[in-house]
Amino acid sequence: MPFEIKRKPTRQLHVGNVKIGGNAPIAVQSMTNTRTQDVAATVAQIRRLEEAGCEIIRVAVPDEEAATAIGLIKKEISIPLIADIHFDYKLAILSAEAGADALRINPGNIGSHRRIKAVVNCAKTHDIPIRIGVNAGSLEKALIKKHGGVTVDALVESALNQIDLMASLDFSNIKLAIKSANVPQSIDAYRQLSAKTDSPLHVGITEAGGLFSGIVKSSIGIGMLLAEGIGDTLRVSLTRDPVEEVRVGFEILKSLGIRQRGPEIISCPTCGRCNIDLFPIAETIEKALMTKTTTIKVAIMGCVVNGPGEAKEADVGIAGGDGFGILFKKGKVIKKIPQAQLVEELLKAVDEIENQE
Repeated sequence: MPFEIKRKPTRQLHVGNVKIGGNAPIAVQSMTNTRTQDVAATVAQIRRLEEAGCEIIRVAVPDEEAATAIGLIKKEISIPLIADIHFDYKLAILSAEAGADALRINPGNIGSHRRIKAVVNCAKTHDIPIRIGVNAGSLEKALIKKHGGVTVDALVESALNQIDLMASLDFSNIKLAIKSANVPQSIDAYRQLSAKTDSPLHVGITEAGGLFSGIVKSSIGIGMLLAEGIGDTLRVSLTRDPVEEVRVGFEILKSLGIRQRGPEIISCPTCGRCNIDLFPIAETIEKALMTKTTTIKVAIMGCVVNGPGEAKEADVGIAGGDGFGILFKKGKVIKKIPQAQLVEELLKAVDEIENQE
């Protein structure tokens, strides 16, 4: 039997023009790491993220200047913007008034019932959703005391309490996140929460780390949840250029067969038969293809003897030799190329395929 993922049914909502939940595609989002008050820098980064495929962007709102900047940023970008609020509920209201497409609040620090009600009333007025972001690092002190620490049950109870609170305010336009830096804890918490609500879920592993550890943790945590049908949006959290977060997010979706965006790259790990420095070649090609949307398989192989056969399912590929290489399509050699021109010829072949579609 082929592997099949059955999505957990959730209620659908909209963040700007992006549908979340229901049968909508799982959306890939990221967060800027510029100062939101610096409109030019923030817009420039968001545009790079848009090119990489980012579908929703979140910005930090630490003060009134950042909240006001949202209106200026929105005029220069084409994807929905979420305002990320901690501590000061008034900033959520200012952000909504400035044009934010959604609000993210943290129940561990946003404050009293009265403050949350004010935020909810503002979201109703502007017809925008609220993402409730439960975080292991800022869980409510009462729940930590009740459960004897930051536990799965404590995280889930925090989220369920917020669902009940929103329901009491006649507000259901919400999505939820329940993140921890601990991968098994995050997975268990999302599983339990998913079983108890039909609200759409934003999945991720918070504070996952740098590029290497962050990719590993996120791929395992997010990947396991998606494979079980849990998750409607995702963010890969990396201490890195946020463009890398988007790249990894789509690779996770691609590896599970959930969504296809851009070329799938097949490359060999190299061995003693490899007579070409394949690592920088592969990195150059990956970066060059990052903004492509054509769903083809591209092979980067180190051996002209075995390369085409091992990657015969690839639409197009190169295999290196000693001073020369070959360009091949579907396992068949097309032409012999000087080693210095391999990257150029492969990218040209990808462009040709893209132009034919």
